[in-house]
Amino acid sequence: MIDILNDEYYMSLALNMAAKASGQTGINPVVGCVVVKEGRILGIGTHLKRGEGHAEVHALAMAGDEAKGATVYVTLEPCSHHGKTPPCCELIIASGAARVVVAAADPNPVVSGRGIQRLREHGIDVSVGLMESKSRALNEKFNKYITSRLPFVTLKTASTLDGKIATEQGDSKWVTGPVAREQTHTLRHQHTAIMVGIGTALADDPMLTTRAAVPAIHPVRIIVDSKLSLPLDARVVVDKSAPTILLTTDQADQAKKELLLQAGVDVIACGSGPEVDLTYALAELGRREISSILLEGGGKLSGAMLDHELIDKVVLYYATKFIGGAQAPQNIALRGRTFMSEAISLDGVQVEMAGEDICVTGYPRYTAD
Repeated sequence: MIDILNDEYYMSLALNMAAKASGQTGINPVVGCVVVKEGRILGIGTHLKRGEGHAEVHALAMAGDEAKGATVYVTLEPCSHHGKTPPCCELIIASGAARVVVAAADPNPVVSGRGIQRLREHGIDVSVGLMESKSRALNEKFNKYITSRLPFVTLKTASTLDGKIATEQGDSKWVTGPVAREQTHTLRHQHTAIMVGIGTALADDPMLTTRAAVPAIHPVRIIVDSKLSLPLDARVVVDKSAPTILLTTDQADQAKKELLLQAGVDVIACGSGPEVDLTYALAELGRREISSILLEGGGKLSGAMLDHELIDKVVLYYATKFIGGAQAPQNIALRGRTFMSEAISLDGVQVEMAGEDICVTGYPRYTAD
């Protein structure tokens, strides 16, 4: 007899393990696996790095011969194809497991359902859909990239309640408090790349690295710089802790481009116009296996990305303060809408406190949707 409460307990454990690996798996999904028999956990596993063993590999290796007749809980459909590692569904079949509980099917339309079908063909009882929404939320970046080959873009801003990211004199340290800043570094770790505009790069000379309490992987650094104005002594050029990519145009100075290339910076021309073609840029970054981007640009770049409907998620921090100033830079500089019906709305909105600051998250719903 199937006990749904026990199933949820073990699947929750698998999901929690998967969540801990967020940011470590590159373009691969985060996956957790738990092997259970007669109320005893025999093995647990998490996918930790692209090209290395999947969650099922680690969990079944821990369970060993005891996996025969066991139930395998896995947060994503076991793979059925040979990639950088052998197919996990064959490993489960060979283990002699009697039952598999899957949270979500593989979103890749090329292979979706094949692993589940393969298990069933070998007489294994397979259940699909337990806590599916949580699994899909964990892998929202992977889900978009694997189906579109475009990076999942999260817009993050930190502003006052009146939407200012700095004073008129340019002072921005600090808009938000330490909790919000720590969460920002976690967000950086959880994305393949971080993107800013040249204005931010020139004003702050940032490192654009992850400086969390727990050491984390640094994201690729992307700067939108149509005129290649970035100095050769900028920290993102001199510091080699993470790759740096400049997005520019065909009109950029070729001599400066060569100097940047010699300094180890990757320069990508995105369009022939005076400004970077952001839609083309994201497609090109996707081809380079940049599967997710945390956008921390100024108001102009953030607004342009929203105007072009290139933002998938927003994380907006608001300090409970006002600074005013007609010339103070704002968090998002959108082009004006003529009618209220043209406004960009947010779905799935969540509001919570981040220390002394307010954090609003949601998913943009564009008028064309």
